[in-house]
Amino acid sequence: MLTPHDFYNLCTEHDIDFFTGVPDSLLKDFCAYITDNVPENQHVIAANEGGAVALAAGHHLATGRYGLVYMQNSGQGNAVNPLASLADPDVYSIPMLLLIGWRGEPGVKDEPQHVKQGKITLQILETLNIPYQLLPESVEEAALRVKELVGEMALSKRPVALVVRKGIFDTYKLQNKKADISILARENAIQIIAAALGGNDIVVSTTGMISRELYEYREAVDGNHSRDFLTVGSMGHASQIALGIALAKPHRQVFCLDGDGAAIMHMGAMAIIGQSGSKNFFHVVINNGAHDSVGGQPTVGFSIDLVRVALACGYKKAFSVSTMDAIKHLMIDLYKEQGPIFIEIRVKKGARPNLGRPKCSPVENRDMFMAYLHSDEKLK
Repeated sequence: MLTPHDFYNLCTEHDIDFFTGVPDSLLKDFCAYITDNVPENQHVIAANEGGAVALAAGHHLATGRYGLVYMQNSGQGNAVNPLASLADPDVYSIPMLLLIGWRGEPGVKDEPQHVKQGKITLQILETLNIPYQLLPESVEEAALRVKELVGEMALSKRPVALVVRKGIFDTYKLQNKKADISILARENAIQIIAAALGGNDIVVSTTGMISRELYEYREAVDGNHSRDFLTVGSMGHASQIALGIALAKPHRQVFCLDGDGAAIMHMGAMAIIGQSGSKNFFHVVINNGAHDSVGGQPTVGFSIDLVRVALACGYKKAFSVSTMDAIKHLMIDLYKEQGPIFIEIRVKKGARPNLGRPKCSPVENRDMFMAYLHSDEKLK
């Protein structure tokens, strides 16, 4: 396997001195290495992949040197706009190296949300006319691929890409971890919220551990998953799915269980929610200050005041809690309020090692959820 240290040296040898992106599980070892070893002004964990492309473009404009943009292939969608309308040779012609984790690679078993993206990963690069190579395991072969791509990047002044298959990078554990500021586990917070919900309440949960932990809670209690829409992909969009439901079902209470990384990725969604006037919308952001599902690299979740952001966007009320008792009391009081309401719950990083995954397919989840939503006709 290729060590993160060796790959980093290959990059710096070719004048790549700026690193930015959104962490990915296949790239987590390299992401952890640069988090530990690259100065803060040369490494930015971006809000989303499109923002990372723009950051690398700004670095090149200011220095003439190159940036590396890392992402999971699911992030290609966020990156297409600036790749096509900013960095492309037909526009500003800005070189950069993309490092893309290939989730859902054809023939490799993966979660349902990665299957389609895996099939079209290389096609997207071809459509954008971005030269690419698969990153080899050996440092000697990797050196040749990097040299070849950087040569193309420098000559044609365009983005190029290295696609990373599962298991290419050797293990590296993040050392510079920020201390947890809460003792509350995310799973406990989810259990308290779910237990306090009314029988007709609706839940939309974001991708990653939150949906998995909500599913496990339902399994343990009664096995009824019909009231929950588990957003297994589409990071950052769960709150807008929930808002669409809340606007269509104004007599049902709608709770969005979001994460800090997801909320920050598309923070503009909070402005739309705040101005929606949706009285039945409750936006719960479970904030652990980390991209927990893909290696634990930090977000800016603990460095910003999400409550004040929500209020500035127009949410009627906003709260921040970090204990089990505070959540219990807040859930009782919430039903006296009119939304949109924002709740930040600060929790510690990590999940139990035996945490399961949903056994139902996304389509089965959709069908159960829609049947539950449509049952409100019987309530009228």
